[in-house]
Amino acid sequence: MTEETNADKPPKLDSTLSKGLQILETLTAARGARGVSELARELELTKSNVFRLLQTLSALGYVRSTDDKQYAATLKTWQVGRAVVENFNLRELAWKEMQALSSETGEAIYLAVPEGLNVTYIDKIDSTQPIRSWNPVGGSAPIYAVGTGKAILSADYPRFREQLIGNLRKHTDLTITSISDLDREVEEIRARGYAIDRGEFRNRIRSYGGAIALPGGEVIAALGVSVPEVNLSDGDEERIGDLVRFAAENVSRKIARS
Repeated sequence: MTEETNADKPPKLDSTLSKGLQILETLTAARGARGVSELARELELTKSNVFRLLQTLSALGYVRSTDDKQYAATLKTWQVGRAVVENFNLRELAWKEMQALSSETGEAIYLAVPEGLNVTYIDKIDSTQPIRSWNPVGGSAPIYAVGTGKAILSADYPRFREQLIGNLRKHTDLTITSISDLDREVEEIRARGYAIDRGEFRNRIRSYGGAIALPGGEVIAALGVSVPEVNLSDGDEERIGDLVRFAAENVSRKIARS
């Protein structure tokens, strides 16, 4: 009989920490606030245990209580996750793919991350075309109206959908302002594998986006190509869409290996 080493033994878990993280993960995935009894039932914990852990999470700023004595995750969880994403050095990981997209299209290339109901551009390569689109690094756009945003949106739609109801502001005549129309658009994006903005944020400017995700599937960013309609020829739309989808998938694979 071989002697079991420490390396062969399963790690000992801190039960209190594990239960607290279970509660936090459940609240961050929920569309709305949850009550103590509901959480206790779902996680198979005692109500007293859940209540005590919620008080600790509240004191640390990860959870807030509502007027009806329910609990919801705060943005602190998102801030911690955002710091982890930044430590990936996302710009460096995506730079080779951005250069490839620039060489293949000659158009403006963007790397964007979600910020509430917007996307913020954190890196870019300018277009080499005489007629070009332009957005500054640090600039933002509505998540439902541009290629990068729609790619992120479609990859994590349940988290965004309720917040978007009543907040679909019109920017051009082509902007999607109905949640039912957006539902259909998301289904098309998922089937196609990349997002298309058909001039929904800026007139006659099209953009194409592919989502970048963590190994667990959580979307954290998107790559995009922005193209004035006058620069497009027959077949360009599908070609550019496939290019940006492939580039975003490559970056996701790099993240998984990092």
